[in-house]
Amino acid sequence: MRRPYPLFGARWTGILLMILGLSVAALATALLPQPAVAAQAPRPIAQTAAPNNEMCLACHAQQAMQVPLDSGETLSLYVNGEAFKTSAHGTKEIACVACHTDITAFPHPEKTAKSARQVTIQFSQTCSQCHSQEEKLTLESIHQMDIDGGNLNAAVCADCHNPHETRPVAEMTKADIAATCAQCHNAIYEAYKTSVHGSALIGEGNTDVATCTDCHGLHNIKNPTSTLFRNETPKLCAKCHTNAAIMDKYGLSTKVYSTYVADFHGATVTLFENTDPDQPTNKAVCTDCHGIHNISRVDDPSTGIALKKNLLTKCQKCHPGLNENFPDAWMGHYIASPTKHPIVYYINLFYQFLIPTVLGGMAIFVISDFTRRLIDRRKGKSHA
Repeated sequence: MRRPYPLFGARWTGILLMILGLSVAALATALLPQPAVAAQAPRPIAQTAAPNNEMCLACHAQQAMQVPLDSGETLSLYVNGEAFKTSAHGTKEIACVACHTDITAFPHPEKTAKSARQVTIQFSQTCSQCHSQEEKLTLESIHQMDIDGGNLNAAVCADCHNPHETRPVAEMTKADIAATCAQCHNAIYEAYKTSVHGSALIGEGNTDVATCTDCHGLHNIKNPTSTLFRNETPKLCAKCHTNAAIMDKYGLSTKVYSTYVADFHGATVTLFENTDPDQPTNKAVCTDCHGIHNISRVDDPSTGIALKKNLLTKCQKCHPGLNENFPDAWMGHYIASPTKHPIVYYINLFYQFLIPTVLGGMAIFVISDFTRRLIDRRKGKSHA
């Protein structure tokens, strides 16, 4: 007896029913409400090390990079990469973040400085991490005193040493130092540039002459308007002007200090310096006669004090009413010799023989008279 449906048809019928069931289940799942899944923000890339210099310069080497400040100023963030590489910091491969210690990632933290000047002053404190000795000296300087007194225009580290471009100290010349100081003291620089020191240095490249730091110091710059500085001026000038290796080149006397302290002016100033250096004295020091930054050659026709008329004008500032013969007594810091002031030399030589001869003769007379009297007394003789 045959079945009503063939076996083949029943098998495929089951398969079709199973597919239909799965499809209905999938459709039902899609139509049912699904539980909410929180959206995940993309993970930031982890920074395993501090930014290196190449990373910093990738942005900061762009000349147009700048930010506005609350003061209305625009602060340039540009760093010349080539200049930095050859700078004192770049040659030692100092990392940017060694100074910019608050920079650890991007974006950078907000700055608290309101003006460009505040930015410079804040960063000056960073220098002490490596330059602690210089920082200690700076704390005693007139610049720091002005800063503490509220004058924010006084120089700090970065004003003299551009941290991104400053050259090694060994490469700095005396002319470079003068140009650096001129950034703030331009009027003084212009006077110095035409002086006997400045014209030789800047005009001729002569490094025998003094530049700013030779007189004022490096980091512990003293107040040049103080009484102490004035009283120490002769010793300051003597550092160079008693150096025979330099002075002999130009035929200048090395006796400037010894002749000065031997006269009335120098003896008085030296006394004040040793006993009460902060006490002012009205006695002349070097700068009163020669000038300060505008020191001229002593043989300059208009201002040189080797010329009698110019010296008389100088003397009359303190001694009004002097006649024109007064400067004749001045020997220009030279000790009399056969070639320098020979008349004075030979008169001194004459007295060097005359005085011992007269005093010696008197001594011989007194001694011989005393001896004769003593002998006569012993013999019982008496003198009328």
